[in-house]
Amino acid sequence: MRVALVHDYLNQYGGAERVLEAMHDLFPDAPIFTSIFDPEVMPPSYRRMNIRTSFMQRLPGVMSRHQSYLPFYPLVFENFDLSGFDVVISNSSAWAKSIITDPETLHICYCLTPMRWAWRYHDYVNRERLGPLARIALPPVMNYLRMWDVAAANRVDSFVAISRAVADRIKKFYRRDASIIYPPVDTEAFRPAGTVDDFFLVASRLIPYKRVDLVVDAFNRLGLPLKIVGDGRDRADLQASARDNIEFLGRVSDADLSDLYGRCRAFIFPGEEDFGIAPVEAQACGRPVIAFAAGGALDTVVDGTTGRYFFEQTSDALVDAVRRFEMQSWDSTLIRCNAERFSLNTFRSEFTTLVENLSVQRTQHRNAVDRIGVSS
Repeated sequence: MRVALVHDYLNQYGGAERVLEAMHDLFPDAPIFTSIFDPEVMPPSYRRMNIRTSFMQRLPGVMSRHQSYLPFYPLVFENFDLSGFDVVISNSSAWAKSIITDPETLHICYCLTPMRWAWRYHDYVNRERLGPLARIALPPVMNYLRMWDVAAANRVDSFVAISRAVADRIKKFYRRDASIIYPPVDTEAFRPAGTVDDFFLVASRLIPYKRVDLVVDAFNRLGLPLKIVGDGRDRADLQASARDNIEFLGRVSDADLSDLYGRCRAFIFPGEEDFGIAPVEAQACGRPVIAFAAGGALDTVVDGTTGRYFFEQTSDALVDAVRRFEMQSWDSTLIRCNAERFSLNTFRSEFTTLVENLSVQRTQHRNAVDRIGVSS
């Protein structure tokens, strides 16, 4: 099969890019079509990939301010030439699924989420520091983007969601069914530690929607030791409101993060994520997770077995969950086994099978249509 990969942008590194890497490992000869590529912020391995960018690559300041060029993205992806490919796989949370393919080409969208800031606009603006002009100007823009996004979704032949929550959103917004294949987590890189120390752990970007403020407030009241890994624009405010039992570590190495996962009493996950890799990494280290019961955490955390849920996104609910957590003992082996459901090998097997099955179905359908045409 001649396969192409399509990705929204490559100017930041996170969970979406880990998924892209796993796809590229499955199809190493596949070119990657994307709007922009900044090799300075991406791992060195990306420089060896066949990455094909758009005219946006030459726009001033686009690498650091790519959001400012929002009107260009539909034009970029709708104008990529993807003729000659048998299968096109878009790895998308926004733009990449809007590509236009030949009628005989199979387009599979691995949907990280429907465009979050268009479909969940009010949640977005409530957490961001937008000025009054932006709040006036954005609603009509979001209305246009939602209409465009539905039209773009109709070009996809098969949707694959990263969690049940994302599959529900695809059904709600696009009126399409989606299979579910969980994102790959390198569970082999995370192992239980020999000892567990007396601290709880958060690892997150310190930005509004991650809701680390709830954790700081809850642990101010609980007085229990808490370590916070990560950085972001909220750090100064969070640090100013935190008591002495809360320690901010900033960014740490992968090895140090693995060590912290393994030694913590529990990992705290207060936000609503589409999937959430960090809770799986913590469970791969045998440690339970205290998570807000929403989004991907409903797939990755088993309440009462591998962690505890809290059902309202408030510090009161989190305090209660921590107290319930402390009343129970936890089986690190069982927690580790749960994490292995999301391993890199599982993703490779399931995604390869899906692409092969859909390709066979497409070929069989095309052959059936050809036979009908000949007989008529």
